[in-house]
Amino acid sequence: MRLVVRVIEARNLPAMDMNGYSDPYVRLQLGKNRFRTKVVKKCLNPYWGDEFSFRVDDLSDELAVSVMDEDKYFNDDFIGQIKVPVSDVFDADDNSLGTAWYALQPKSKKSKITDCGEICLSICLSQNSSFMDLQNNDGVAPHFAGKLDDAKSELLGSVSGSSSPRRVSQIGNRNLDATSATAIRSSTELPELPEIGKPQVDGDNSDELSSASSFDEMMKLIESKDQGSELPSNLSLGVLLDQLYGIAPSDLNTVLFSPESAFLQSISDIQGKTELQSGPWKFDGENLKRVVTYINPASKLIKAVKATEDQTYLKADGKSFVVLGSVSTPDVPYGSSFKLELLYCITPGVELPSGEQSSHLVISWRLNFSQSTMMKGMIENGARQGLKDSFQQYGDFLSQKVKPVDLKDTGSSKAHVLASLQAEQQSDWKLAIQYFANFTVLSVLVVGLYVLIHLWLAGPSTIQGLEFPGLDLPDSLGELFICVILVLQAQRVLPIVAQFMQARAQKGSDHGIKAQGDGWQLTVALIEGSNLAAVDSSGFSDPYVVFTCNGRMRTSSIKFQKLDPLWNEIFEFDAMDEPPSMLDVEVFDFDGPFDEATSLGHAEINFLKNNISDLGDVWVPLQGKLAQACQSKLHLRIFLDNTRGGNAVRHYLDKMEKTVGKKMNARSPQTNSGFQKLFGLPPEEFLINDFTCHLKRKMPLQGRLFLSARIIGFHANLFGHKTKFFFLWEDIEEIQVGSPNLSSMGSPIIVITLKKGRGQDARHGAKTMDEEGRLKFHFQSFVSFTVAHRTIMALWQSRLLSPEQKARIFEEESSRKSLETEESGSFVGVEDVSMSEIYSSALSVPASFFMEAFEGREVNRRIMERTGALNYSCTPWELDKADVYQRQVGYNFDKRISSYRGEVTITQQRSTLPDKKGWLIEEVMTLQGVPFSEFFNVHVRYQMEDIPSRSKACQVKVLCGIAWLKCTKHQKRISKNITASIQDRLKMMFAIIEKEYADNAR
Repeated sequence: MRLVVRVIEARNLPAMDMNGYSDPYVRLQLGKNRFRTKVVKKCLNPYWGDEFSFRVDDLSDELAVSVMDEDKYFNDDFIGQIKVPVSDVFDADDNSLGTAWYALQPKSKKSKITDCGEICLSICLSQNSSFMDLQNNDGVAPHFAGKLDDAKSELLGSVSGSSSPRRVSQIGNRNLDATSATAIRSSTELPELPEIGKPQVDGDNSDELSSASSFDEMMKLIESKDQGSELPSNLSLGVLLDQLYGIAPSDLNTVLFSPESAFLQSISDIQGKTELQSGPWKFDGENLKRVVTYINPASKLIKAVKATEDQTYLKADGKSFVVLGSVSTPDVPYGSSFKLELLYCITPGVELPSGEQSSHLVISWRLNFSQSTMMKGMIENGARQGLKDSFQQYGDFLSQKVKPVDLKDTGSSKAHVLASLQAEQQSDWKLAIQYFANFTVLSVLVVGLYVLIHLWLAGPSTIQGLEFPGLDLPDSLGELFICVILVLQAQRVLPIVAQFMQARAQKGSDHGIKAQGDGWQLTVALIEGSNLAAVDSSGFSDPYVVFTCNGRMRTSSIKFQKLDPLWNEIFEFDAMDEPPSMLDVEVFDFDGPFDEATSLGHAEINFLKNNISDLGDVWVPLQGKLAQACQSKLHLRIFLDNTRGGNAVRHYLDKMEKTVGKKMNARSPQTNSGFQKLFGLPPEEFLINDFTCHLKRKMPLQGRLFLSARIIGFHANLFGHKTKFFFLWEDIEEIQVGSPNLSSMGSPIIVITLKKGRGQDARHGAKTMDEEGRLKFHFQSFVSFTVAHRTIMALWQSRLLSPEQKARIFEEESSRKSLETEESGSFVGVEDVSMSEIYSSALSVPASFFMEAFEGREVNRRIMERTGALNYSCTPWELDKADVYQRQVGYNFDKRISSYRGEVTITQQRSTLPDKKGWLIEEVMTLQGVPFSEFFNVHVRYQMEDIPSRSKACQVKVLCGIAWLKCTKHQKRISKNITASIQDRLKMMFAIIEKEYADNAR
């Protein structure tokens, strides 16, 4: 005896993941036997349709059904469970509990989630192991395959009155033995493929439909039962064929899959397949299926083997057709451990200039392993090459039968598409009718007219009670009641009038505003919306759309009282130096000038995960509670153009060179192609730089950090185990530098913190996740930390930050190594620097005038320019702590000082000496653009105090030290050169100060 369980679907499951969804699957256990269903990604109302068979040894056992949420890198989350005693099934009528919904129970009473949703199961006891329906011809309801004698007698009894001997013979010859359908699950979870609903075929005609009905009639039957299911995504191992054909989708479907088509036989002959046998299309109870068998030709490594392909229609709605083929080849090595799956997807293509239809055919594939094997990688590689050659022949032969279409010849260019869009103009009268043509306004008008007529007919009333001339109060409860009604009606109408006035002012949009500048220009055509949520009391909404890209916004017009609005509006974004990463789309409901707009749904379009050609005509599903409940969508056409052509990359690199201070060379096309292939990036992405480093998790992992205009990615291959991930620059919330330690080999650590909820695809590379749910990535042990850090900061700042934010971060970075710590009181901050005296002298100027050289006024500027400082700039002194002031200084070296004309960034602090008789100036100097500048910082300390014996003189002492960030064999030579250069500048500087004082004293 066997217990047969069919796991059908679940509903109202709680969201267990941060994205508001769950990845549910079902785990079943009876005794020691365990099974599990497939995983349905990002769904709260999943459908499985899986069937399992358990051997029953003890009627006292319980069937445990648990619904789990899959987590890729952590333990799976428990959602809910039920337990069904086998004895309950045995005691039920026909040994079956039928199909029923069961409420899922939490793991314990202390669980935070009490509403765990429901699951739909069919459970029965049977001598066989399947729910295979008995497809009788008289419309009798199907029974389980157990109790065969009862089933046979019932079937024969149901046709005893029939006068058709053909029907009796059909039933007599029917094989009632149900085959086992025990589910074997893949060790690797695969994406769900949606299924079309079961066609309700009348029992009297089912066999005739399978044998005599035409292929077109079967397609119409499936089309009539299609519930609007979404198209499945391409299978995981890639696309074998992606081509546009000048033929209607239904006609292409007929060419490829109709029994009357000679295409299958012809392509088999070309590919060397023999003994082709194509079975008829039949309804198996749920979908339309057929079986195709053939002998694959022998190759150099494998002999000729028999292949069996089960083809199943997953969708056929008259416009789109999806067929899943599952090919089994048990005679090849390890053939019993996997099946090859091919997904044929036929969708409508672009409209041709002649007005004819076109079709888009995409064939993708994957291997579905029923059991683990160490040869998985070898099997996939071998299958990939064979399929590539086979479908190359397939595409070539199909192109001979059906004319392929080149996108360049379709007339679907950006100019052609946008020229066909005409924005709908809405008049003020039509807008007024939409706002005021309702019961509230009409009732107020009627009541108001009635009151005006009453005032015209009524005479003056006598003054009584508390009334006085000019104040007429209600004289009865009835009059008071009428006044209240009038006030309430006016209160309801006034917001409508205000909303109309605001809507009239905001009736326009950014439609037609042309993009400015050269670079990457983004154009978005907003066509229409579908099934938007109704949030107004009228049962409609007033939707408008806001597009945001790289901080720039474009807003559509408002479509009043619409759930399926038609916009036909075009929005252009000003040219950008780098291609955009994300386009944020959000739909709002307009509620007037005084209310906050209600979000009807939002979506993110990731240009890195979508080919720009696929976005030329796309329906975008909206996210959010309201949008998902209504299945809201937007119809968009998105174009991304590079007006600089091949110079775009060079222009971007030139801009980054100025920020980073290092020459950047454009990578070769082969390098860029390998980079794009490594991370699955679109062809417009280009590599800027890459660095060898360690990714710090539990153990450091050596790999390479790749930087491009839009992403930061990491790749490592350790003993064949590959680690690969990337995230967007826009995902980064902050970048910090950690102190060097032993594990980082003395190199500082770059800590990148992502925004909450971002970078989930890269979660396996994160070291920690903080309390706010932000991922933190640690990169360390760079060969050249300064260059890597400067490049990362420059790319991040150029991607996200406004000019004000960039200036602030530059200021913070310049002073990062020079900030004084509270504990030590030392200005050095990073490490103690050995300071030595390089100058000491008595100057014929008072200390107060000497400080003019550090005040930022005209004297300071003249002195710095005469000592070889070009483009001198400084910030005002700001109070940092008690009696300590700080400022930033920047300039470029004159070629007299340095032939490299490097850039200097200085952080200075000013304080008084302990005896208050002098001043102390400390500064940290960072050089850029000179050799070995990333190896050191220069620390200088000025100490000035008045000489008591001389009224107009001061004693100046200067100390200098070098903080080495990295070791080099040229340390002594560099130190000597820096010290000599500073001494020369100091002598020149002090001579100029004395001259300035003498000139002012005259």
